[in-house]
Amino acid sequence: MPEAHSALDALLDLLDLERIERDIFRGESRSALVPRVFGGQVAAQALVAAGRTVPEDRLAHSLHAYFLRPGDPGAPIVYTVDRIRDGRSFTTRRVVAVQHGQPIFHLSASFQTYEEGLDHQADMPPAPDPESLPTPDEMLPRHLPREVADRLIEARAAVDLRYAEVPPWGSVGQPREPRSQVWFRTNGKLADDPLLHVVLATYVSDMTLLDSILLAHGRGGWAVGDVVGASLDHAMWFHRPFRADEWLLYDQESPTASGGRGLGQARIYTQDGRLAISVIQEGVVRVPR
Repeated sequence: MPEAHSALDALLDLLDLERIERDIFRGESRSALVPRVFGGQVAAQALVAAGRTVPEDRLAHSLHAYFLRPGDPGAPIVYTVDRIRDGRSFTTRRVVAVQHGQPIFHLSASFQTYEEGLDHQADMPPAPDPESLPTPDEMLPRHLPREVADRLIEARAAVDLRYAEVPPWGSVGQPREPRSQVWFRTNGKLADDPLLHVVLATYVSDMTLLDSILLAHGRGGWAVGDVVGASLDHAMWFHRPFRADEWLLYDQESPTASGGRGLGQARIYTQDGRLAISVIQEGVVRVPR
């Protein structure tokens, strides 16, 4: 298993794109648990590309993305940024990710200068203390074959991600309420660049959001192979400052699934109860024939 800090360093290197033209960037890929590029990686890299064309005083406040084709983990990804608008308060960017001459991903992102305004939020739901929950190394082997657990631990080694309850693949055949909670933070400190923390949260946000769909049907998911699926689209709104190297509560639920698709929605809170991020994602969720 890779050490936590070396895994985080490797992830930061993966997200540190090469600039090959004014608004064109190139990123590397790496294998995921399935034979395609992890969606969170593409979304995070695209947000990096967008952010590098925006003044530093404008912070990311939202993104909307579509996953168009499976990414090839053996090939680099080229990100082209379109400078849609530079207004007095807001900046908008569109990013297209291309592999083998075809677009695999589209992202629209908006950035805003800081300003004061009205302020309210939904209360943080009850959740266990993250330090009281088992680490991935402790929890995953309890519920998965050793080989699968090791692959999942390695794929997520840059992140300390702790489930508040048994995950879908630990309760196969036992449908329950389509809600789940995980705490997460990076396995190591990050620099004080606000874009970096937003990018890391974007990366992690694609790891568990569709789990709540599986819970409603007692399915274990991609880790055990009783469903096949992929992200279709992904939207995030960044409400308040946060650090991705400090504990964040990812409170997730699925209001509906139909037509071979399922919807996940979530709120991400800081440990002191501030609502930092809202997330919505739809994915393909099919039962193999």
